[in-house]
Amino acid sequence: MKEKNSIQLFERRQVRTHWDEEQEKWYFSIVDVVGVLTDSPNPRKYWSVLKTRLKKEGSELATNCSQLKMLSS
Repeated sequence: MKEKNSIQLFERRQVRTHWDEEQEKWYFSIVDVVGVLTDSPNPRKYWSVLKTRLKKEGSELATNCSQLKMLSS
């Protein structure tokens, strides 16, 4: 795999990705995926509100990490 970071298209919308050669896994920007799936005008805010609601329900989906940076091209 030559491209470690690349932009993938899903329904003509850009999704940032990262390939981890050691684990042989793709990682996707959750904010970009939320934007594609919800058509939200502000997917970062949508994801933030969703994490807060899930935490109140007892879900452990969200970590103490508020945000990890994924480079865009």
